[in-house]
Amino acid sequence: MIRWCAPLLLVITLGPAAAQETSEPAPQEEEGFSLMQRGAELLLRGLMEDVEPHLREMEQGLKEMEPALREMLALIDDLRNYEMPEKLPNGDIIMRRKPDLPAPPKSGEIDL
Repeated sequence: MIRWCAPLLLVITLGPAAAQETSEPAPQEEEGFSLMQRGAELLLRGLMEDVEPHLREMEQGLKEMEPALREMLALIDDLRNYEMPEKLPNGDIIMRRKPDLPAPPKSGEIDL
């Protein structure tokens, strides 16, 4: 009985002492967290500075492509009207229109 009473008494006496700890972090912990936060901010700021010129180029490219993309989408009508794309042996990719649907709306000439 003495074997298990000693650990039980130890837990009972140290339990209240552990419950009285403060929830405020020590000054060293706060300083460590602020240093880690500052390091993360510097890392992310550096990454954004590296990526920003590429994002601007991509934005400019999309602005230039916008009229052509709008024209292509007008020709396609609705993607749900087409089968899954197929890659031919010569490398061409085709999208077949589902056979039971009406023809797409006509619009100008098509350059092939």
